[in-house]
Amino acid sequence: MQTRKYGDLFKLIQSLAGVGEFAPSEQDDIANLINRRFLKAFNESPIWPRYIVSSEKRDILALTLSGATASTSTTVNQNYKLLGANTTGGLNVYQGVTTNTVIIYNTGTAWRVDTVASVAEQVSGTFTVTSGTQEFIEADTIKKDQVTDVETFTPRAGTDSLLVDGKNLIPYEQSGKTAIGSFNRIHRKKAFLNNSSIEYDFYVDFTGANILNVTSSTDNSAFVTYKQQFTPFDVTSSYTSSTVEVPAEFFPYIAHATYADFLRMDGQTEKAFAEEQRAEIALALELEKIDLISNNNTVNKRFSTYVNRQSR
Repeated sequence: MQTRKYGDLFKLIQSLAGVGEFAPSEQDDIANLINRRFLKAFNESPIWPRYIVSSEKRDILALTLSGATASTSTTVNQNYKLLGANTTGGLNVYQGVTTNTVIIYNTGTAWRVDTVASVAEQVSGTFTVTSGTQEFIEADTIKKDQVTDVETFTPRAGTDSLLVDGKNLIPYEQSGKTAIGSFNRIHRKKAFLNNSSIEYDFYVDFTGANILNVTSSTDNSAFVTYKQQFTPFDVTSSYTSSTVEVPAEFFPYIAHATYADFLRMDGQTEKAFAEEQRAEIALALELEKIDLISNNNTVNKRFSTYVNRQSR
C-alpha cells in the first residue's frame, strides 16, 4: 500500500499555516497533534485494509498454573498450550509458553509437572515426553483423566499449593506473530477461503480473547481476524526531513486536522472549524472506499443460520 513521508506531512502543515518554520516548542506540539489525529483516524474503522489481518492461526492456551514458589520452581507459574495426546496412555500433554521446558503430562498413574523436560512429536501425531525434574505430582486417591480435575498436587519440596486454571485463551501476543490490537472474529478453521467455518463467541479481557464453547477439547488452535495494535509516529526531531512512513490514506486527514488544531491553539476558531470540515471530508472518502470493497459484509460481519453462526 502507498505511504508518504512524515517530513512531507510536517512541511504541508507548515505551508497550510503559512510559516516557513515552526518554532521549536511549536514543532513538539505539532508532532503530538499529528499522533493524536493519527490515532483518531486509526480508530475510525476496525477494518482498515492496512491493519486488518484475516483468519490467522493462533494457539489456544489451555491452562494457567500458579502457586509455585522457589521451593519447587517459579517457572511453573505460566500459561500452557495443549500439544496433543501422550504416546503413553493417550492423555493430554501440555507445554509452557514462556518456559517451554516445563511439561505437564500423565505418567499413566498420575499427573505431574516437570521442569527441564522435553517433548517430541511422533509420526503417529502423538507426543513422547522425556521426563525432567518432577516439581509436582497428583496426590488424589482416585486419579483423574483431566489435569483440571485434580484436587491436590504434592510439591517436590516445601508446602506449595499448585492451582490449575483451565481456559480457552488466545493472548494478544504470540511469539513470531504480530501483536493483536483488537479481536474482530474467531473461527475454528481457516475462514474466508473456500468452505464455511464454525465461528466462536468470545469475550475479551486484559489477557486476550476467551473462547466460549470450543467445539473439541483437543483443539489447540483457532483462526483469528484482528486489527493490529496502534503504533504512533516516533519522531522527536528533524521533523521536516523524517522519512518515517505515513499511511497515504490518512495523509490528507492528518494534515488538515492538525492544522485545524494549530488554528485553535492560535485562537482562530472559525478558521479551525472550516479546516476541520475539510479533514473530515478527506477521512470520510477513505472510509467510503472500505464500504465499496464490501469489507463490511465479509470480514467484519457475520450472519446466523438455524444451526449456528458461520462465515462463507
